[in-house]
Amino acid sequence: MSRHERPETNQPEIAPVAPSPVLPVTPPAAAPKGGRKKYVLGGLALIALLAGGYEGWSWWTNGRFMVTTDDAYVQADLSLISSKITGYVSEIAVASNQHVKMGDVLFRIDDGDYRISLEQSEVRLTELTATLARIDAQIEAAESTVTQAEAQRVASDAVLTAAKSNAERVRGLAERRVSSQADLDKANEALATAEASRTSAVAAIAGAKAQVEVLKAQRTETASTRRELELGVAQVQRDLDFTLMRAPFDGTVANIAIKQGELVSAGAKLAAVIPDHGLYVEANLKETQLAGIRVGQSVKVGIDALDGHEVEGRVVSLAPATGAVFSLLPANNATGNFTKIVQRVPVRIELPEGTPGLRAGLSVEIAIDTRTGPQETAVAGAE
Repeated sequence: MSRHERPETNQPEIAPVAPSPVLPVTPPAAAPKGGRKKYVLGGLALIALLAGGYEGWSWWTNGRFMVTTDDAYVQADLSLISSKITGYVSEIAVASNQHVKMGDVLFRIDDGDYRISLEQSEVRLTELTATLARIDAQIEAAESTVTQAEAQRVASDAVLTAAKSNAERVRGLAERRVSSQADLDKANEALATAEASRTSAVAAIAGAKAQVEVLKAQRTETASTRRELELGVAQVQRDLDFTLMRAPFDGTVANIAIKQGELVSAGAKLAAVIPDHGLYVEANLKETQLAGIRVGQSVKVGIDALDGHEVEGRVVSLAPATGAVFSLLPANNATGNFTKIVQRVPVRIELPEGTPGLRAGLSVEIAIDTRTGPQETAVAGAE
């Protein structure tokens, strides 16, 4: 047996296994082309429709009645502290951003020169007062002299009357040869003396009265000088009072523009005081927004610095002119080139007292509800 031949064995013969039938694989049904996209678009359209409907409903019921703008700012009637006199700053009693009460001293100007001037004026005033008293006494004495002169005139009139009567009597006796020529001469001499005495008395009265008039004129002149000096004393006292600059109201000091020792002149701005109360909003509305604005309408004021926190305000007034009218360089539309620009009118809005966190100059957003307030259209400047 060849080595390539295998020996036969008694092992059972294994029948070949028939292969399993292959079942055809059915592919999944394909989704309708574009179906999912339709669902997405339909959902988005529905959402947009609902959102649009809500916005439309909101505008119809509320939005169309609201006049809004973000061109609005918190304002305050601040006071600029300025010097009314010239002098050196001797003391700065406050610091920037310091709260003060009405009447608190803010600045002090050196008052030495003003005190000296006041003392000199008061001394001069005392002298003139004494001069007036002396003149009054002289007038009183002169009027007494007038009274005495008038009494002397009355006495001289009586003497003159008696002398005339005696002279006539002696003259008659002399004509009848009863009285001597010597008696007649004596009577005539007495008459002449009486007439001279009366003339002297009349002259004394005139002189005394003239002296009274002179003294009265002196008194008038001195009194006028004294009055001028009184006004001068009052002016110096007023200037002395102005060396102390005080807070005009409760508020906060800001923008101090001087240093101690500086020379300031009258009218120089030294600082500003922002009031604690009376803050308001000035909203610049377009002229196309003014038709429905009325005094007393309620306003929602959103404050940017307070994360949009809203407070309730009230329309107080409208400005009598647009902002362009008060510009230093108003527009000249008669030059030939014209571009229409919507003008804005300042509207003043009152804020509730005690709103925390407000500062002058802050930006706010306002919404005026035109459904509120009286029916009369706002009048410029009305409150």
